[in-house]
Amino acid sequence: MEISHEPQNLQFKDRRADALGNFSRLPDELICALLDYLTPPDIARLACVSSVMYIFCNEEPLWMSLCLKKVNGPLQYKGSWKKTTLHLEALPNECIDFRRKPLQFDGFSSFFLYKRLYRCHTTLDGFAFDDGNVERQNGLSMDQFDQEYDAKKPVLLAGLAECWPARNNWTIDKLLLKYGDTVFKISKRTPGKISMKFKDYVSYVKEQHDEDPLYIFDEKFGESAPGLLEDYNVPQMFQEDFFDVLDGDSRPPFRWLIIGPERSGASWHVDPALTSAWNTLLCGRKRWALYPPGRVPLGVTVHVNDEDGDVNIDTPTSLQWWLDYYPLLADEDKPIECTQLPGETIFVPSGWWHCVLNLETTVAVTQNFVNPRNFEFVCLDMAPGYQHKGVCRVGLLALDEGCLENMEKNMSCDKDNFNYSDLTRKEKRVKIPRSQESENHEGIANGASKRYNLWKHGFSYDISYLAMFLDREKDHYTSPWSSGNCIGPREMREWLSKLWVGKPLMRELIWKGACLAINADKWLECLVKICSFHNLPFPNDDQKLPVGTGSNPVYVMDEYVVKIFVEEGMESSIHGLGTELEFYNTLCEVNSPLKNHIPTVLASGILHLENGSYKIDSWDGKEVPDVLAKCNLIPEKGKGDVFPFGVRSKKLFEYRKAGSPESGPGSSAGSSSIWPYLITKRCEGKIFAQLRDELSLDDTLNLASFLGEQLKNLHSLLYPSFGNSSVSDVEQECSSANGMDIDFVSHKLDIPAEWELVVRTLGRKKKDVSSRLKKWGDPVPEKLIEKVDGYLPDDFLKLLSVSEENGMKRALKPLSWIHSDIMDDNVYMEPCCPFGSNGIAAATGNGSVNGHDNSGEAKSWRANYILDFSNLSIGDPLYDVIPIHLDIFRGSSCLLKQFLQSYKLPLMQKTPERGSFTPSDKFRRLSYHAMCYCILHDENVLGAIFSIWSELKTAESWEEVEQTVWGELNNYEGVA
Repeated sequence: MEISHEPQNLQFKDRRADALGNFSRLPDELICALLDYLTPPDIARLACVSSVMYIFCNEEPLWMSLCLKKVNGPLQYKGSWKKTTLHLEALPNECIDFRRKPLQFDGFSSFFLYKRLYRCHTTLDGFAFDDGNVERQNGLSMDQFDQEYDAKKPVLLAGLAECWPARNNWTIDKLLLKYGDTVFKISKRTPGKISMKFKDYVSYVKEQHDEDPLYIFDEKFGESAPGLLEDYNVPQMFQEDFFDVLDGDSRPPFRWLIIGPERSGASWHVDPALTSAWNTLLCGRKRWALYPPGRVPLGVTVHVNDEDGDVNIDTPTSLQWWLDYYPLLADEDKPIECTQLPGETIFVPSGWWHCVLNLETTVAVTQNFVNPRNFEFVCLDMAPGYQHKGVCRVGLLALDEGCLENMEKNMSCDKDNFNYSDLTRKEKRVKIPRSQESENHEGIANGASKRYNLWKHGFSYDISYLAMFLDREKDHYTSPWSSGNCIGPREMREWLSKLWVGKPLMRELIWKGACLAINADKWLECLVKICSFHNLPFPNDDQKLPVGTGSNPVYVMDEYVVKIFVEEGMESSIHGLGTELEFYNTLCEVNSPLKNHIPTVLASGILHLENGSYKIDSWDGKEVPDVLAKCNLIPEKGKGDVFPFGVRSKKLFEYRKAGSPESGPGSSAGSSSIWPYLITKRCEGKIFAQLRDELSLDDTLNLASFLGEQLKNLHSLLYPSFGNSSVSDVEQECSSANGMDIDFVSHKLDIPAEWELVVRTLGRKKKDVSSRLKKWGDPVPEKLIEKVDGYLPDDFLKLLSVSEENGMKRALKPLSWIHSDIMDDNVYMEPCCPFGSNGIAAATGNGSVNGHDNSGEAKSWRANYILDFSNLSIGDPLYDVIPIHLDIFRGSSCLLKQFLQSYKLPLMQKTPERGSFTPSDKFRRLSYHAMCYCILHDENVLGAIFSIWSELKTAESWEEVEQTVWGELNNYEGVA
């Protein structure tokens, strides 16, 4: 296709109106945006509609977008994006290679298409770029860097890479010889993951004429090409990185190989988690533009989600910003700039906006890091809430006029007294209006100056100032976690705990960060109050931070453990402790062997905040305490319930929550200042998660046997009967309270009310299963999400394998107490001698918790305790196998088989002679039952499955996933 850009001849008639009809009223950029939503076949058909549609539908940027949305994996460029897309559509080669001279049409012009075409074909060697105004230093000492630049301002450093092998080896030609067949990840703003062999990428670079060319931006280059890591060293002044204490997948991405052609680059952004970064250029030239924290660049829009604090940035491409926006800026509004040359390293401090444009084909390496200077900013950025994130990035533009007025009044009186309670929120999102392409250049330039003045007005990138915008009511354990955070909430707590232990000289700083990120000061105050009430020793300095990666604050002292229940809000927490106390009571009544393998309960109660001070009521789970009655938290009606918030009430609560569109973290009703707690005796030993890599095969097999035995004890316990009226009672309450339609099972059931409640809860969860899986996102394949409704049963009653004899229906599936959360941090192990006098491994008598005796001889380990029964419920025993197999066994069929050999209980009763099911029926497959539970699980169980079995990301059906993950269950004789 060719578009004539000659001056319009008067004899040419404007063909736009006739060719577009009613669409002629739309601006060209909107038409192009609408086309981007169509499929390649639709675009091909639309190109035949009219001459102007032919022009729009043959634009290379459109086909580039179509292609990148379709590809998910290795990409091979075919000379044009249209050809590449058609190859992905699997068209015959004769159709793809069909050659016809592109059609040309007069009487049509488009300034929008012209500018885009210009950006695709312009070269940058003719543009004049000066050295810029970023300071350049050579031979900078560590002390100078700390005092003058770290966390303060950018600097260009020379000489740091002179001794690197990469200084000579990292040219395109040399890299091509050594790594031509190596696959690298490609950066592009699309949902799919794109990668290319390096030789294919080099071919693309030579052929492409893209406005925003693809570039290599690979954080896993050290795994795919380990030799590259040997070619450079982290400069001394950047070597301290607090994320070093995290291992493997727990550590967020921190280093990238960056290779890009002329016109490519990184658009405006602030580095993740407000980390700092260094970037060393090995070949080519880069142009940098930087703004201080809080000063949003012209043309950029920042969105901060007020639910989870996730930050999204809309920005023009790097090239488009330099061509269209930069010329509009007054001198005082222009960014700090520099041209980076080969061998130079640029330092980008925490929170600084930056944009990079490659003037030539470049090769670079970069790393982000956390050190004492930016540690508190990183912790602040991962704290729950949203307003502080907006202020960190766009300064006072994140606040509405009312907030600004309050801020000015408070700061004029006493800045130290300014706090979040003075702020009000009128907007749902922080939005910085993005300037559109316009002829009114003067208005845009004036807007930039106004924004610059607002940025200067009182904003300070100071941790004390920024912390004032935290929402102190938001809690790390119960508030939604931002998907944009570089690590998850459990990894965050693990990180702080490891820093606390590993860097004792920096505990004052780490404590400040923990108070920002996880409300450590609040939870410590709660802990001290609990210890005082029960006359227990106060925590020492080593015990100030909560431990573990669970969803509740847990403190481990010398002799005891305190767990404060906060997960999913007050109502859920009350039911969690109430059920746990009921369970312990049942264990004692029947004197179950399981009692010897769970922590001993020392005390329990309810902590609540009244008039600014903490108060405590002892609570053994029986009756309804006054503090709960006052906040209208009344359990479901039941006859003679000894534990009003026990498992019966909890199951009804879960049923009600499953049908609520507002269910989710932090959505539980009730006060946010009431927390139940439990004190247990401390167990000797270590959690399995700490020992996984050092255990022998025999130790691991013994662990599987131990879990089988204890799950048999758990599932053999009698559970409290719900009675026959439970479901109808809660249906009436839900219907009258919420005005919601109640979904009834298709026919009258003659099965226990407990099973009926389980079945109905599963049915409610299925209603929004597709949307839930999409929210989990990668790595659940899209094609499986599309098939999930057809895979799950239309009536979950079928999972019970209900049989009918003499007019009576009964379920062939057992029902029992279930732990629901036996994972690698909920199993304790103790050191033991390899073999005792009787040939059985014996526990050591010295109370060692490190696996060694006084002689230093290593011992084997055996499981001794199962922890954390706060997720106790009643349901299918098979449900407990899911976390054990996926988290503890990591998918090992050998360990699962060992577990089942010790478990021995039937997971499904034998089919009666008159049963309506046959062994070939999917409802008789335990693997099918387990897969259904995985799909409907409250946690992202599927994420674990597709991480362990990465080959299943290309699975064509759920049956394929089911057999790979759970096929061993079908060999279990308990279902015979």
